[in-house]
Parts: sequence; structure tokens; C-alpha cells
Amino acid sequence: MRLAGALALVVVLAAGCTRSDEKKGKTGSATTLAPQSSEELSAALAKVDDVTITVKQLEDNINRQSPYIRARYQSKEQKRVFLDNLIRFEVLAEEAKRRGLDRDPEVIQTMKSAMITKLMKDELEKGIKPEEVPEADMKAYFESHKDEFDKPEEVRVSAVILKKKAQADEVARAAKTAEGKSNKGFRDLVTRYSTDEETKLRGGDLRYFARDATEVPKPVIEAAFALEKTGDIAGPIAADGAFYVLKQTGRRKAVVKTYEQVKRQIQNDLYKDRREDSQKKFVEQLRAHAKVEVFEDNLKKVRVEPSSGAAVPATGMVNPHAEPPPTTGVKETAP
Repeated sequence: MRLAGALALVVVLAAGCTRSDEKKGKTGSATTLAPQSSEELSAALAKVDDVTITVKQLEDNINRQSPYIRARYQSKEQKRVFLDNLIRFEVLAEEAKRRGLDRDPEVIQTMKSAMITKLMKDELEKGIKPEEVPEADMKAYFESHKDEFDKPEEVRVSAVILKKKAQADEVARAAKTAEGKSNKGFRDLVTRYSTDEETKLRGGDLRYFARDATEVPKPVIEAAFALEKTGDIAGPIAADGAFYVLKQTGRRKAVVKTYEQVKRQIQNDLYKDRREDSQKKFVEQLRAHAKVEVFEDNLKKVRVEPSSGAAVPATGMVNPHAEPPPTTGVKETAP
């Protein structure tokens, strides 16, 4: 249990810091605490070798928690429990340092990743906020991307696809019977007679398509949209050297959305685009001022092991395609 507590506290202290005064302002508490002097905040609570744990450090770690968790640490005794966990954390950190783990490549990589995460978070927080995206830009985006929000009418059919007209006529008659119209009956006809192996594996399903679809022959599209209700049969329809017997299995009405319906979605999309652009420019500026040398000839010396199952990401490695961290919110963990 002690080890579990220590590990839990590591998560608390390693998490991105949230200023205690910011958290107090968001809890909705009716109690307003008087400001503390710098002397009070810097007062020592404990010392672990050369490390001093101050009042401010304990406050910050407690106030980083949710109101429910913080409620546990109102008494002096409970504050001492939290302080003991901080001491345990520092004792473990000192022992890790004594063993040279602060120079371990994996630890160094993890530390760099944490610093980069904090750097990008701080940099992005200085940029534009979602509510600051200009209304004119959102409306212009809506007008130029209406096809992304509006959806045309679509129909879904299953098909028995045959090569010979006489056999297609026979299958069409069977499909129009009560048994043939049933889901099982039509699937049986597909299995027995259809010559198209790809659609046969799906029970003849051609999936949903619109009137302007290109993956389905035009005569089949026209016949499919002419079917009025689910279960109706059409065919045989001659198309692309084959004969189709169709059964309607679904229909979707056209959807036309207004600007107000998609305004928030557009706002978020434009915000993400601008945030990513800001991040890219920031990195490019840093790189332009850094001394970077690339020795491409040595790339051939890099060995990549063949894949043998699910990939396991290396601890502390930076994913260059990772989404930047959220600008608000801290994981709440009890010590």
C-alpha cells in the first residue's frame, strides 16, 4: 500500500501544474481566503537532505486536486498525511538520483518530453482562443464547404448479379415472392446465383449510394431510387454486361444544414487549424535559430526490426504527429 501511495503521488507531482489561485476561482466556493504573504508561503514544512518542502508547495499540490479530494485535507492531521507523501516522494527521488537514474537515457528522454509538452502548452495558450475566431471567417468557410455539411438523398440495395438474361428473369420472379422478399430468402438467392464474388460475400449489399455515385452503374442507380419502400424488388436491370435483381434495404433523406447548426463545429475546426499553424511556425522559428546538421548518408545504418505484432511505444519517446496537450484541465489523482 505504501508503494502504491508513493507511485500515485509521483503521478500527482509529475502532472502539469495548475496554479492554486486559478483552481480556487473555478470551484464555486463561497469562501474567499485572505491572501498570504511571501513569508508564509516560503515557510519550511520539512527538509529532505538539501530539498525544502514549503507551505506553497504543499498548498499547490493539495489545491491541484478536485474539490472532493481537497475536502479530505482540511485538518492538520490530514495535511500531515499529504506532507508525509511529499516527503516520501523526495526520498524516492533522492535515491533515484543517488543511483544515477537522472542520467539514464530513458529518464532524460521522458524529462525532455515533459518539458516539450509544457512548452507547447504554454505557447499555445498565448495564441487565439476558439471564441476569438472571427465570425466572417466562419461564414466564409461555411459558404465554401457546404458540400461537407449537406448530404444528398441516398438509397441502399442488395443485388443478385447474373450473366444470363433468362436466369435473371427466373431469379427476379423468385425474389418477388413472399419468401424471396424476406431477408433470408434474398440472401439465399444471392448465395446461389450471384456471379459477383465481392458483393456475394456481403449478401449482395451494394451499401448506401447517392444519385451521382460512380461506383454503381447508372441504370442500377435509377432503378434503386425508383423503388418506393424497403423490401421492394426491381429487375432484372441490364448494366455493364450483367443483369441486376435489386431489393431495397434502406433510404436516407437529404440533409441540408444551416450555418447556425454547424457554427460551433466550424469554430472548433478553424481554431484547431490555426493552433496547428501556430505550433508549426513556432517550431520553424526555433529550428531556424538552432544549429542543425543532418547526416543523411548515415540513415542507411539505422536498423528497423521487422514487425511481429502490435507495436509498443517506447517510454518517453516524442511522437512528432501527436496532438498538442489540452490548454485546460489537470488529471485529478489522490495521493
